[in-house]
Amino acid sequence: MRKPRDYDAELKALDDKARQLKARKREHLGELVIATGADALPIEQLTGALLLAVESTDERGREAQQTRGAAFFRAKSGSREGARRDDRGNTSDGGSASPAPAAPGAA
Repeated sequence: MRKPRDYDAELKALDDKARQLKARKREHLGELVIATGADALPIEQLTGALLLAVESTDERGREAQQTRGAAFFRAKSGSREGARRDDRGNTSDGGSASPAPAAPGAA
C-alpha cells in the first residue's frame, strides 16, 4: 500500500523555500545598490531613477541601460583580476573604457 502524501508539509517546505529565495533576492539587490554607489543617493532620488527605468518604453534607452549594466559587471569581474577603474572609467593599466552615454535630460 502507498504511503499517503503529507500535502501540508510539502506546502510548508515550498513556502519556506519561497521565503528564502525572496530574502536572498532582497540581499542581492541591496548589495547591488551598494556596489553601484547608489546608497549615497537620497532614497527619493534612487526610487525615482528605478521607477523611470521600469516605466521606460524607449527601446534604445533600455538597450543603453542593459549595455551599461553589462559593462558594470564586466568591470567588476575584471577588477577582481587586477584591472582597477577610476570614476572616469580609466583602467589602472592605461586603458580607457568608452564613456557611458548621457541620460536623456542630463546636463
